Order: sequence, then C-alpha cells, then structure tokens
Amino acid sequence: MQEATLEQAQKLGLSETEFNEIKKVLGRTPNFTETAMYSVMWSEHCSYKNSIKWLKTLPKDGSKVLAKAGEENAGLIDIGNGWACSFKIESHNHPSAIEPFQGAATGVGGIHRDIFTMGARPIATLNSLRFGNIQEDKNKHLLKGVVKGISHYGNCFGVPTVGGEVYFEDCYGTNPLVNAMSVGVMRTGKTISATSYGAGNPVFIVGSDTGKDGIGGASFASADINEDSAKDLPAVQVGDPFQEKKLLEACMEIVETDAIIGMQDMGAAGITCSTSEMSAKGEHGMIIHLDKVPTRQKDMKPWEMLLSESQERMLIVIKKGSEQIITDIFDKWDIHCVQIGEVTTEQVLKFYMHDELVACVPAESMVLGGGAPVYEREYTLPAYFAERDAFSIDSIEVPTDLKSIAMQLITLPNIASKKWVYEQYDSMVGTANSTTNAPADSSVIWVKETEKGIACTVDCNGRYVHADPFVGGMIAVCEAARNIVCSGAKPSAITNCLNFGNPYNPEVYYQFVYALKGMSAACLKLDTPVTGGNVSFYNQSPDGPVYPTPTIGMVGIIENIENRMTMDFKNVGDKIYLIGKSRNDIDSSEYLHKIKGVALSPAPYFNLEEEYDVLQAILKLNEENLILSAHDISEGGLFTCLLESGMNRNLGFELALASDLRSDAFLFGEAQGRIIVSVVPDLVPDFEEALGFTPYTYLGDVTAKDILVQNENWGNIEDWKRKYDTALETLMQNTQAQ
Repeated sequence: MQEATLEQAQKLGLSETEFNEIKKVLGRTPNFTETAMYSVMWSEHCSYKNSIKWLKTLPKDGSKVLAKAGEENAGLIDIGNGWACSFKIESHNHPSAIEPFQGAATGVGGIHRDIFTMGARPIATLNSLRFGNIQEDKNKHLLKGVVKGISHYGNCFGVPTVGGEVYFEDCYGTNPLVNAMSVGVMRTGKTISATSYGAGNPVFIVGSDTGKDGIGGASFASADINEDSAKDLPAVQVGDPFQEKKLLEACMEIVETDAIIGMQDMGAAGITCSTSEMSAKGEHGMIIHLDKVPTRQKDMKPWEMLLSESQERMLIVIKKGSEQIITDIFDKWDIHCVQIGEVTTEQVLKFYMHDELVACVPAESMVLGGGAPVYEREYTLPAYFAERDAFSIDSIEVPTDLKSIAMQLITLPNIASKKWVYEQYDSMVGTANSTTNAPADSSVIWVKETEKGIACTVDCNGRYVHADPFVGGMIAVCEAARNIVCSGAKPSAITNCLNFGNPYNPEVYYQFVYALKGMSAACLKLDTPVTGGNVSFYNQSPDGPVYPTPTIGMVGIIENIENRMTMDFKNVGDKIYLIGKSRNDIDSSEYLHKIKGVALSPAPYFNLEEEYDVLQAILKLNEENLILSAHDISEGGLFTCLLESGMNRNLGFELALASDLRSDAFLFGEAQGRIIVSVVPDLVPDFEEALGFTPYTYLGDVTAKDILVQNENWGNIEDWKRKYDTALETLMQNTQAQ
C-alpha cells in the first residue's frame, strides 16, 4: 500500500496537523485510500469538529425523550399509547446550489432514510428554503429546480409534504439553503439502533448499486461555494424515489423479524461512515470485501467505493443464521441484498479488494465523539453591530398612506402566499394530513390507530438572527412553539439545522455561538429538548456569508386530534382579540427592511417570560374551548396576520388603531410574543376571565367581507386575497417571459 503524501492529504481537505495526527493513530503513514476515508470522516460535515463543543451545551433531557441527540440517526420521543415519533432535519445546501433538482431530491431521500433506518415509518415531510433576489433569473432557476426536486422525490416516495417556509434575501444568492425535515411514527420498543456487535455476524449492503455519484460529497459540503464549484458536480448525488420506496417497505418488514442487530443509512461518506460509526458504537470491528459490493460502473477503485454517496443504500448487521430470512424479504422487493463482510471482536475496520488489504483503520478513531478532531474557534463581536445600533425609529417618518403600504407588504415575496411552491407538492398522500383544508400555523398529522395528532413546523427568520444572534436564536425556537400552540398542540421537542458561514471567520463564529446560547435559553424555558439535527457551515461566497439561519424543526402532541386549532376566522360578528402586547417597534421588520430600505436594525422586541406566559394562555384557552381560531403575528405584523386569518373563508375584519402607538408599528411591526384569536361573543366574559393577568386587547369584529381600518374601508377581502395569492406566481411568470 503506497503511502499518501501531505500534498494529497491537503487536496482532500485535511490540514497538516490532522495528517500528522492520523499518522499517530495508525503508527504509520496512511495510504491514499485511508487518507481519503479520514478526509471525509474528519470533514466538518461528518465530524462537527468546529461545532461539537457548543452543540453539547444544548439541552437534551426531557421526560418524553426516548433517543437523545447523538444517540441514533434521528430523535425519538414518546407520544403515548405505545407510540413514538421520530424526526430530524438536515441540509442539502451545497449540492442544491450546483444541481438544484438532484440536490433537493436527494436531501429529501436522505432525511427519510434517517427515519426509517430506526424502524419508524415516515408520515410527513417539511422543508425550509432560502434563495436570493427572486427578480434574478438565476434564483428563479434555483427555486424551480429545488421545488421540482422536492416534489418529485416526495410525491413518488409517497410521503406528503405538509409544511415549510420560503424566504428570499440577497445574501442567499450564491448559497441557497435547502433544509428538509422528516417525521415518522413507530411502536415503542421497536427501535433499530445504528450499531454492530457479535463476532461473526454478517454485514450486508442493501439497496441500490454503488456508483461514482456523490464521491467526496461530505468534503464538498465543508467548503465555501465559488465560481469553480460547478466542477464538483460529481459530488452531487442522484436519487431514485421508487427504489427508496421499495427499500422502505423491505426495511419495515425486517424490523418485524428478530434478525437485526443494527442498521444505518449510507449518507455522507457512504460505506466509510456506516461501517465506522456502527462499529465504534458497538465496540467491535468489521472485515469488508469491497469486491462483493454491487457497483454501477466497472473497475471502481477502493477509495471510490468507500467514499461514494450513491443514494438508497443501507448497511445492515444481522444475527448469524438469519441470512435467508433477510435475503428472502429483499428478494421479494427486488432489491440487492449482498453480504460484504462480517463483524469482528477487534475494533478495527479492514477493507479488502480481491483479498488484498487496501485499508486498515481503527473505527473509533474516525468518528464524532471518538477520535475525530474537536476545535475551539475564536469569535469576535461583529463590526456591523455598530450600524445596527445606530438605527432609531425616529429616523422613519410615520406614513400616512397606510393602505398603500399594506398592499405593497402583502405582495413581498417573503410574505405573499407560497401557493406556487406548495401546490406542486402532494400534501394528502397517506390521508393523515388534517390541515390541507383546515389551515393552521403548523401542520397536524393524524397518528392512525390512535386519537393523537402530531403538530410539526419549521421556523427561522435569519434577519432576526443576523440582527442579534442571541435574541434571534430564542425567537426561532419561540416562533416554532407559537405555531405549535396555535395548532392546539403542546410543544414537545426540537431538531435543528444550523446554517452558517465559514466557522474560521470570528464574526461568523460569534453568530453561531450566540445563536446556540439563545436556542438553549428558549428550549430550557419551554421544556423542548434538542433531539438532534445538522450543522451546515461554509454557506459563504466571495460576497460574504448568508444570514445565520438556525432553522428549528419542532413537534408537539395533540392528545385528541379533534381538539386541533385552526388559524381562520369562522363567523361574522366573532370578536377578535390580541393576546400579548403591541409595541412601538418596527425593528428588523419586512416593512422597515423592504419598504423603507433599512438594511440593519436591532432584532424585534422579544421577552422570553412574556412569550412563555402567552403560550400558556393559548393552551389554556384552547383546552377550555374558549377560542375559535389562533394565529401568531410574524412577518408583516398585525395587519398581515389578520388578513391571513380572514382569507380562508373570505371574511373581513374591522380594526381600530392604537392611540398610544405609531400606526406603522401597530400595523406592520413584528414585535414578538403576540397571537390573534377569535371568540364567540357569548363566551367573551369567560374568555377574558380565563386570561387573568395575561395582556390582551380587543381589536374589533369579524365582518362579512370588508376590511375596515380606523373606520376607513380598505376594500374587499377577496381583492386582497387575489393579490396575496398571485404575487409570487406573477414574479415567476414575469421572469420566464423575459
């Protein structure tokens, strides 16, 4: 085995220090194949070497948690009645920037495999997407490709896409963010662990053939995007949703047998990752014969096979003597199921090619939590904070053309309806989605064979986090919680996808550290432990980093799905109330940023204690059946929130301006911790009594169609709805026509 050189190691992404550390681990100089294996396992994408120190500070304990962060491929919580919910969110940002269709499609496929490799059946998909200026053709191309990739894979695979978010900001122009979340359910006690033990137990590779697609994908995801990145196209995987559907059903069958020791998806770093992580967890080793691996191309080199990230593959370790049981199941589903090795007591991985030893490495030395490096990066206060702090609300003149501004606001891409996107997704396959025709702030999925519902959402406003990483991190968690609570569920746990720029930039690392501190504070207050997630660094171009975007995926439980809450007004004459308190605040709002052109301002008003009290109040009101709808105030402020509550049934509303607040702050400000509810008139006394000391304001009544603001008729709800629904589609058509 020819020794690798330092130059080769550095081209693979390893530093000189890391190359020397590998030499110490092995007691010799590694060959090229071994060096390539360490390069992917010690990449940021696999090792979290620049983030693990801070990830360990996130709260992980909770009464419902069955699998904590880092223990399995995805988080797992107890939802009662013998059922558990598995969920996780991950990124596929870099591949989607280069090849948007396959990048997004394989992101969806990969996150589903993390769920069903644990023995859970995926029942819902969500996504969180970020693109640059939608007026530019390049960003239009990326949006179209990503949406088609998500819809193609999800629709073919047969799991509904039930929710998500889409934002457009200039900073995402080179680096779009494509985060996918999967939610699954399973019987408690049926969990399959990603482990390997028992000397002599067979090791099988199942699923698709191994090809050259995706080679080096983990390393590719651990570098900045630049003008040469398109040359890395082989690092983008290619997906086959029909193959994954068969793989899912086969895995669901083998879970019911007593044959499985452990199972793991072959995601980043492929065979290298699955063999090393399973072996390290089970404190055993493996002998693997690469010449037995089914391949797409002839004469693949050992390192190509070990680093390939071809999709729809699993590594399975079974009990010796159960081979026929497993092969019969996979044969039934017409899926490759080939024994490629066996488990050993020696905690070393030995890879052979036609009986020649091509790599020999200690499993534990390669993995996160084992021998993978851990770094503590410097961080400094971002210089742009000075510009942020210089902003004063007094510099913005109070407008008189409020209706005109409101009309502009609801047609902004970040606020307008995303129908153009979500209508391409199948939201009803599986017949468990309860919110397709009953809109709510989060998606509610019925757990069949029970009365329970799982509410799920993805949330993050990157501009808020950019303005103040600590406050923005708290807001991301709390907005997710508001959406869960407004749907009638109690928040249970979160997963996260932490999208940031280059960690070697001290200002970027400051954003990362303080966003996690904010997330931790909010999770502790709300009792929503972190069950796992993903870190995506290097979302950075020569123009600079993206907004720090710690996307929060949250799930909550509804004990009886009949008690779910929707966001839409129900009847003419119902009373509209604001729970929480409005503030004289327009900081970081869409109004200030997009209408008034102020790029930097502080994060919007936020108070964690007030937020918690409002959430508890909504839970109580819903439990006592005192409200008909609930919708949280977010982008666009109070007016947009009211409009969205009215549009589903074409009901209008009346609204009096607050005498003690600026009219633009009252209508368009995005101060946090506020929720709009509607109440049957006869229940108003009980409603107000139930609120106790929680601040509330009566705003006005639901009307037949007209929108009345300070007794001025702003027109018919249907006209506003038409503009809101078609704004994004119009932008797409205008660009396509050029």
